[in-house]
Amino acid sequence: MRARNLSIAALLAAGVMAVAGAGPAAAAGGLLPHPGPDGLVWVEEMTGDGGVASGGAWEGLPTVLTVACEGGSVDVTMESQGYQVADFTVDCSAGTPGMGSVVMDAGVVRFGSFAIGVDASDERVRWSLTVTQPE
Repeated sequence: MRARNLSIAALLAAGVMAVAGAGPAAAAGGLLPHPGPDGLVWVEEMTGDGGVASGGAWEGLPTVLTVACEGGSVDVTMESQGYQVADFTVDCSAGTPGMGSVVMDAGVVRFGSFAIGVDASDERVRWSLTVTQPE
């Protein structure tokens, strides 16, 4: 049984290392780079409608939500603990990426989980987002 647990642990560790190694290399051609150590969320690239839910927000730090897109426009909303804290649109015509960002003061995004919704104007719109809490 112990040998089996070690084998599973080794496979999991290898998978984590493979994913971690793929991140920065894939970012080179993406819409937004990896946010680094201040990042809470990085959605490298999606198309059409989507979003993300995450945890780990700290109310004692400012929060920056950045969205980039190409091929239309995206409407972006962010909710924190049942309250809408951001709502903006990013225009991004075909061939010309657009980017929008909102900076929220410390305390606007509350401790714990948050959710971001992205409503794309067309199913072919490419988009990426980051959420950071710089110290």
